[in-house]
Amino acid sequence: MANKRKKKSNPRQTAILTILAIIVVSAVCVFTVLSGLGKQHKGSAKNIELGLDLAGGVSITYEIDEENPSETDISDTIYKLQKRVENYSTEAEVYKEGSNRITVEIPGVTDANKILEELGKPGDLSFQLEDGTVVLTGSNIKSAEAGQTEENGMKNYVVSLSMDAEGAEAFSEATSANIGNPIYIYYDGEVVSAPTVNSAITDGECVIENMESYEAAEELASTIRIGALPLTLTELRSNVVGAKLGQDAIRTSLIAGAIGLILIFLFMIIVYRFPGFLAGIALFVYVILDLLAINGFNATLTLPGIAGVLLAIGMAVDANVIIFTRIREEIASGKSVINSIKSGYDKALSAILDGNITTLLAAIVLWIKGSGTVKGFAQTLAIGILLSMFTALYVTKKLLLSCYELGVQDEKFYGRAKPVKVRNYIKASKICIVISLALIILGFVFMPINKSKIGNILNYDLEFSGGTSVTMTLNEKVTDELDKQICQTVRDTVDVKTVQSQKVINSDQIVVKTNELTVDQRKTLENALKETYPISDYQTEQITASVSSEMRSDAAVAVIIATIFMLIYIAFRFKDMKFGFSAVLALMHDVLMVLMVYAVARLSVGNTFIACMLTILGYSINATIVIFDRIRENLKNKQMVREGIDVVVNTSISQTLTRSINTSLTSFITIFVLYIIGVASIKEFTLTLMCGIVFGAYSSVCITGPIWYFMKTHFDKKKKAVSKKK
Repeated sequence: MANKRKKKSNPRQTAILTILAIIVVSAVCVFTVLSGLGKQHKGSAKNIELGLDLAGGVSITYEIDEENPSETDISDTIYKLQKRVENYSTEAEVYKEGSNRITVEIPGVTDANKILEELGKPGDLSFQLEDGTVVLTGSNIKSAEAGQTEENGMKNYVVSLSMDAEGAEAFSEATSANIGNPIYIYYDGEVVSAPTVNSAITDGECVIENMESYEAAEELASTIRIGALPLTLTELRSNVVGAKLGQDAIRTSLIAGAIGLILIFLFMIIVYRFPGFLAGIALFVYVILDLLAINGFNATLTLPGIAGVLLAIGMAVDANVIIFTRIREEIASGKSVINSIKSGYDKALSAILDGNITTLLAAIVLWIKGSGTVKGFAQTLAIGILLSMFTALYVTKKLLLSCYELGVQDEKFYGRAKPVKVRNYIKASKICIVISLALIILGFVFMPINKSKIGNILNYDLEFSGGTSVTMTLNEKVTDELDKQICQTVRDTVDVKTVQSQKVINSDQIVVKTNELTVDQRKTLENALKETYPISDYQTEQITASVSSEMRSDAAVAVIIATIFMLIYIAFRFKDMKFGFSAVLALMHDVLMVLMVYAVARLSVGNTFIACMLTILGYSINATIVIFDRIRENLKNKQMVREGIDVVVNTSISQTLTRSINTSLTSFITIFVLYIIGVASIKEFTLTLMCGIVFGAYSSVCITGPIWYFMKTHFDKKKKAVSKKK
C-alpha cells in the first residue's frame, strides 16, 4: 500500500486567497459602517452615540427641597448623581445651577420622559422600624446591587446592600434588637419593601432575600440607589438640547479626518514606497474597524473621545513606521527582501508591544478610576490601541507577504536604510534641559501674572470655573445663524472670551453660558439682548463647574496610578527601574511644557484640557519606549558597550531618529488639518495637541535617553565606590 504524500500548499494561491479575504471582509465592514445591518441599521456610523458637545441630548434640572443645604451635601449629591448617570453615558455632566438647583446633561439620548422614568425621582429614602423609628437614611447607603443565588436548583433573587460606618453601627443595634421583625424601607413616604430580620447584622453588609424576580430585585436596588442621596430633589424642568459645538464641528472634523488620512496615505507612499501603500490600506481598514468597535461597545464619542481616536491613529501609523524602518535596516545589512521582512517584523515586535501595552495599561486605569470625559477618552483609546496592533501586526504583514509571493520582490519597492550618522545627543541634552527648565519656569512665572489680570492662574473654562447661564425663549425659530448672532452679541456686550450655546429641540428656547458676570454685567447683557432680539422670556442663573472637584480628583488619582503602572511595567520589561524613572520624568516634562503653553497663551482650561494632557501622556510614552527598546537591543552588542554607554545611547537615538520624525509628522498632519479647517471651539484643543506632539518628540530624542544615561552612570559610579570600600 503506497504512502499518501502531503499535498503542498501553493504560495501564490494562498496569497491571492489572503488578499481576497481581506478585500471581502473590508467591503462588508465598509458596507456596515455606511449602511448598517438589518432594519435597525446596526453598526452604521450614523448610529454612533455622540456626546452632548457634538449632538446634544437630554438636560434635566432638579431643585433641592432642603433649605440652606450645606456645600458638602450639594457636592456629595452632584458626585453621586454623576456616577449614576454615567450608566447612560460616560460623558454625562452634573453641575450646580444657582443656589438650590442641580442640572444633569446626558448626551446621546433624546427621550427626556423615558430618562426621567428610568432615572427615577431622587427622593427621600429611609429604613424604619415598625414604630416609625428611623434607623438609616439614604446617605448611609454606599451601594445597592441586584443578584441571584442558587441552592438545590432553586433560584433566590436578592439585593445586596453595603453601608457606611455610621449606618453599620446603627443597623447593628437595630437588627440585634429586632430579630424576627420587619424593617420597612420607605421611599418618598411609601413602603417599597419590608424584609424580615433573620439575624443581627454587624458588618455593614446585608442581603434582602426572596425577591419575586430578578427584575423586582433590580427595581428595588435602583430605588435604593436613587434615594441614597444626601439631598432630596424635585424635577424642575427637562429639555432635549442641541449640540454645544454644532453640526459645523462634526462636518469639519470629518472633512479634516478624511484629508488627514489622505495626506498620511501619500506621505507613507512617498517615504516607504510599496509597504507605505499597504500601510495606507491597513490604516483605512483600521478606521473602519474602529468605527464598528465604537458602535459595538456603545462608546459615546465626544471631543475628548476624538482625541483618543486621533492618538490611536498615530500609534497605528507608528507601528508601521517602526516595522518598515527595521525592514530597510535588514536589507542594508545584506539580507534578502523576504528575510528582511520577516526579521523586520520580529525585531519591531517588542517595541510595538511594549509601547502599546504601556498605553493600554494607562487607558484601563483611566477607565476604572476616571469619570466623565476621562472615561470617554480611555474607552476610545483602548479600542483604538487593540485595533491598531491588529492592523499593523496582522493585516499589513499578511498583505506584505502576499504581495511578495505575487511578484513584488525587488529591493527598489522597499528601500534601503542609509548609513546612520551618530550625533552626540548626550552632550546636546545639557543645553536642551536648560532650555526646557527655562520654559517650564516661564509658565510658573505667568501664573501669578494671570492671577492679577484674569483672576485665576490659568484661564479656566466654564467646565472648571462655572459662570452665568441665560435661558431665553424667542418669538421666532432659533436657527444656526441666529444662534451665532446671539453668541456674538454676548461677546461684544460684556467682553467675554467663552460663550457656549445650546438650542432646545422642538422649541424656541436657547441656553447661553458664559463666564461669571457681575450684577451690572447681567443687567447690561439683558438690556442688549432684549433690544436686539424678540425675547418673550428671559432667565439668568449662576452655574458651578461641571467638572467637580471630585471629578478632578478622580482624574488626578487615575493619572498617578496609571503612571505608577507604566513605571512598573517598563521597569519589569526592561529589567531596570532607571528606564521607568527616566520615562516618568520625560512625561512630567511634556505635561509641564504644555501647561506652560496654557499659562502663557491663556488658553481655555476645560474638559479638553484633561483630554489633551492624557493624549500627551499616551503619545510621549510610546515614543520613549521605541528609543528604550533600541538601547536595550544595543546593550547586547558587546563591542558597542566596550566603547561606552554614551555610545550606546547616542547610537540608539540616531538609529530611531527617522522613526521619531516620521511618526511625529504623521500624527501632526491630521491634527494640523483639523486646526486649519475646524471650527473656533476646536482650534485651541488642536493647538495644544500639536504642541504636545512636538514636545513629546523633542523629549524622547533630546532628554529621555540622556536622563537614563546620567542615572545609569551615576549609580554605576556609586556601586563601584561602595565595592572599593568593601
